[in-house]
Amino acid sequence: MDRDPLVTRFVAGPWGEPDAHRAFVLERMSHPYPPGMGYWTILDRKAAEGEAFLGWILLLPVESEENAAEIGWRLARQCWGRGIAPEAALPVLRYALETLKVSTVVAEIHPQNAASIAVAEKIGLRFVGQTMADGAPAKSYRLSSN
Repeated sequence: MDRDPLVTRFVAGPWGEPDAHRAFVLERMSHPYPPGMGYWTILDRKAAEGEAFLGWILLLPVESEENAAEIGWRLARQCWGRGIAPEAALPVLRYALETLKVSTVVAEIHPQNAASIAVAEKIGLRFVGQTMADGAPAKSYRLSSN
């Protein structure tokens, strides 16, 4: 999925460098996230073995804000446009607010990534302004528990 340039065109990362990409993924998989946070794999339970992986949802702490979490998603291109991202992200959003009791859930999205902006809006995040994320301009979407 990460080697598909259309999937990663709006996301900074070592996508074209196999060794750096492997190190990046392994670090993300083994990182000691706070309880209840990290990455969730999205699987198609009805798919044949080896074809079940659709993508992932992340929920990570926002280092610069107390009691806030970042939500994000990435899907393989063949899964785009099927409603999978909001279907998978909404329960993670609810989990963050209701179970983990974070005060704010944030998504920083590349301004040209219309599909991710649509997902953010569909799950209830609201545009709050422009920001910078990973050294690039981004649109900031948020939902607060209060």
